[in-house]
Parts: sequence; C-alpha cells; structure tokens
Amino acid sequence: MWEHFGMIVERRVELRFGRESREAQTHTNLSAVRQDGRCLWVAGDETATIERLTAASGADGRVTGYAAQATVALADLVPLPAGPDEEADIEGLARRDGWLWAIGSHSLKRKKIKPGQSGAKARKRLATVVREDNRFILARLPLVTGDGGLPEVVAEDGERTAAVLGGHGDSLTDLLEDDPHLAPFLSIPSKDNGIDIEGIAAHGDRLYIGLRGPVLRGWAVLLEIRPGAHPKDPRRLRLRPVGDGEDLYRTHFLDLGGLGIRDLCPHGDDLLVLTGPSMDLDGPVRLVRWRGAASADAAEIVTAEELEVLGELPHGDGDDHAEGIAVLDESDGSGTRLLVVYDSPSPERLTEHGGVLADVVNLGR
Repeated sequence: MWEHFGMIVERRVELRFGRESREAQTHTNLSAVRQDGRCLWVAGDETATIERLTAASGADGRVTGYAAQATVALADLVPLPAGPDEEADIEGLARRDGWLWAIGSHSLKRKKIKPGQSGAKARKRLATVVREDNRFILARLPLVTGDGGLPEVVAEDGERTAAVLGGHGDSLTDLLEDDPHLAPFLSIPSKDNGIDIEGIAAHGDRLYIGLRGPVLRGWAVLLEIRPGAHPKDPRRLRLRPVGDGEDLYRTHFLDLGGLGIRDLCPHGDDLLVLTGPSMDLDGPVRLVRWRGAASADAAEIVTAEELEVLGELPHGDGDDHAEGIAVLDESDGSGTRLLVVYDSPSPERLTEHGGVLADVVNLGR
C-alpha cells in the first residue's frame, strides 16, 4: 500500500487496451472514467472515441483488472462540428438513467515550444492559439444491454436518440459570452487559466460540470445545467431553465485552496471532486467531498469549511497526473473504493502487455 496524507492507495489494477488504442496513445492520455456494472467507460483526450473495458474479478469479488476493449467512435453516433478525424478532447464521462454523457474540454490551446527550435520560431509558436471545434461538444448517448449483459452505446433505441450540444452556436462557451465571471476567460487558452472543462457528473435531470480553469482569486468554478432534447431535431440538445427562473445555468464557486476541478463523481447526493492545479503544474492533487451538492438549493458559494478534504493523491514530476475518478461497486462489503486513472503515466505504470495501472483508493465509507 502507498499512503499519501491520509489517502491509502490500496492496490493497482491494469487497464489493458488493444493495438489501435495503444498506437493512438489512448492508454497514456486517459482523461475520464465511469463505472457501468462490470464495465468501465474511459476516454483519452487525443481521440474522438470512448472505450469500454470489462472487469475481471477474483474469488473475493474484488476487481483485478479490465480488458476486452470495445471502441465507440463519436462520429458514428452524433454529428461532430469538425468531422470524425479531429480529436474531441473528451475530459469527462457521466452515466445516469440509461444515458452515457461525454463532454469536451471546450478549451483553446496554445502551441508548445518544440525542442531545438530557434528563438524566433519558439516565440511564434507561443503566440499561436488554436481552436478545435470538436472540443466544444456535450454528447448524450443511449445505453442498451447487449451481448453477455454488457452495456452498449447505440445511435437509437426506440424514441431515444444520440444527441449533441455544440456546433450550432449553442455550445456551453457560447452560453457564457455574457457571463460576468467567465466571459473574460473565453479567449484565453486552457493552460493559461482560460476556460477548461475537466469533469462531469449526472444527478437526476442535472449535469454538474467542473472547470479546471479559470480559478478566480482561489475559487474554482462548477456549472449546473439541465440539457434536454431539441424540439426540432432529435440529434441535438438544448438547455432548459435551471431553478424557478429562466437562467439556463447556475455557477457554483468552491474554495478548493486555489486548485481547479480535475474530475467529478457522484456519490449519493454528494459530489466527489478531484482537484489539481489549473496551470501546467504537477500538484498538489486532492480529493474533496461536497456534501449535498445535488440538492435543489445547493449553495452557490461553497466555503472551505463546507468541503471535506479526504486527502491527497500521488502525483509525479512531469507525469502521473490524476485525471479521472469513478466509484467502484465491489461485492466484498469492505467499504467504498475509488478508481483513479492518470494522464502521462510514469514508466512504472506501463505494463509489458501494453496496459496501464490505475489506483484503487479506499474511501473508508
């Protein structure tokens, strides 16, 4: 076991991917994870796909690893603004009431300096900001029970249709153009404390969307929305009012000690919040519980005293960036576990079979 300020990494499990995903480096760019019965839905931030992995368990009911990968191409299900070949930078997955949700980062990116470049070329790259339209989507995908009782994503299931928000001047960032807090950050790249969505959780008819950035004078931002089917096109979504008024979203500000939100995971009426730096830094990385977050009258200003810090998670120096969390339902009755997946995994996390090791953390409750 590894202990990090009260958080115990109880064991590690291998996530094993097929050849195409390994060639696409999906296993080293994991950004989102959600459990679905025996399966995990995972996504990397360099493709426009979602992957399904199926668990292997020991005699005690504890998961020992995940394999048997199946790939879902978003372009086969919903129209993507930039077409099927451009990455969607999926940063969050959620599952609720027979739907799988996937959200892009909604972020701009500044080009990196390449090793060996001249000063002039380096300066030019740092001045270049790129927008990739597939990043600016929210997708809702029907889930059905397929072969072997495993969940499958389909384009249609009766009256349920895969649908997307974004691509018609209706993305979440379009919605924020007049927001007094967030509008100034829409033109700023994600790693410069600009808009950067990195987490999503579903509860009832609400979605909770966590922003890695911006962090406003130490306060992290979470959006609350109510997406539904568009009345004129079943393949599109639209936002419905949140609360009693006509507002299409609510903003919640969380005092996370200057950190941003790296992922969200529902746990009953609570939200588990994975936190980390908004800028291009390694840590610290903390797990926080926001009790009662899914209640209709959840606070819009959430102080540090209202948040329970469960502890810190491991991080490396330039690697092992915790990016996704999922509650694991295991049958041995020994408490709640959390699965943590990492972007830029350290070499010791990579297995000889082409897999990557995720951490299983004991929440103790």
